[in-house]
Amino acid sequence: MTLAYLSTPLLGLVDTAVIGQLGNPALVGGIAIGGIIFDLAFTTFNFLRSGTTGLTAQAVGANRAIETRAVLLRALMIAGLAGLAVIVFQTPLKLAGLYFLGGSEAVQAATSAYFDVRVYSAPFLLANYTILGWYIGLGRAGIGLALQLFLNGLNILLSLWFVLGFDWGVEGVAAATLVSEAVTALLGGALIFWTAKGGRWPSLDRLLNKRLFLAMLVLNRDIMIRSFTLLFAFSYFVARSADQGDVVLATNTILEKFIITAAFFLDGMATAAEQLVGRAVGANYRPAFQKAVRLTVFWSFAICALLTALIAFFGHHLLDMMTTSADIRELGREYIIWVTIAPLFGVLAYVMDGVFIGATWSRDMRNMMLISLASFLAAVSILFPLWGNDGLWLSLLLFLGMRGLSLSLICKWRADRTFGIA
Repeated sequence: MTLAYLSTPLLGLVDTAVIGQLGNPALVGGIAIGGIIFDLAFTTFNFLRSGTTGLTAQAVGANRAIETRAVLLRALMIAGLAGLAVIVFQTPLKLAGLYFLGGSEAVQAATSAYFDVRVYSAPFLLANYTILGWYIGLGRAGIGLALQLFLNGLNILLSLWFVLGFDWGVEGVAAATLVSEAVTALLGGALIFWTAKGGRWPSLDRLLNKRLFLAMLVLNRDIMIRSFTLLFAFSYFVARSADQGDVVLATNTILEKFIITAAFFLDGMATAAEQLVGRAVGANYRPAFQKAVRLTVFWSFAICALLTALIAFFGHHLLDMMTTSADIRELGREYIIWVTIAPLFGVLAYVMDGVFIGATWSRDMRNMMLISLASFLAAVSILFPLWGNDGLWLSLLLFLGMRGLSLSLICKWRADRTFGIA
């Protein structure tokens, strides 16, 4: 799953680099703000991936095969309705995003052009979230890897073709995403029928069982609040970056891609925690839970050390590859230290998210995220006026650290309540 997740930030790097070759900071900023708007819309529904993983893994651990299929179908129903809602309400969604995130007139024009094309990918993207989460929960990481690599690989190729070949600009990047999501959703649907071939599917009564459907909705609600809160924090970071001008916005956007790349690298281990912890909770077997937590935390820190070293040695070269703008390159060198140490602040947050999602301790995860957001906003209000962009970056890293620390502190207490006092 680390390999699968690495292809997602690679896509973001390629999209930004392709637009960066045009030498216009406003276009880079437009991609950044457009991406944030869709992150707010789509990552808010990330529960369709993570919630499906946790519930499927627990059904596997409890040896309830029919329920694993019921979880998938319930999640796909929610994905379809949510995707259609995004399309129906696209105009107020775009206007609200542009108002909140700001940017110059040129940046907002680029954002609008990007949004108007990509919005139609919503139902396909959310279906892909669900399908990926289901395969992870089943422990079929190889299929999840294949789907993610296919999706992002096709997206990268189409972005290069549409932008550099057809000169479609930001609309080309958006069109590449739309086509890739649709094709991958169709492929995922075909794989589901192949995977479930010969097995029993749930009856309509079981599928719409009030208790089980409500449990999924409550879990999804808490994960949605958590995801929206996380995206709000990063959106606030982008908005404060835009306040400092197009060059600072473009620079912070490119540097933020380094953090996102590191996060997706660490998310592979968090996904392993989701699947292993979910099975342990489903089987009510604490030794497996403890071993899953111990191993995923250890290897997450090992990966974190490697990521920090790689950014320290090669970050400047990657920055130069991302843009031809001399102003962005110069400013990026001034702030690259923050993204170098960012994995150290974020590592516990990522792996603990995996543990809490797998155990379906969604309420605690939601509450700790809200506390962390309050700390972030307080830090920005103090540090941004004092130290400018440095204060903004420091506030973001403190936010990441608070998330991991708060979840770690309550993990044993929550395990005691689930499994009994150790």
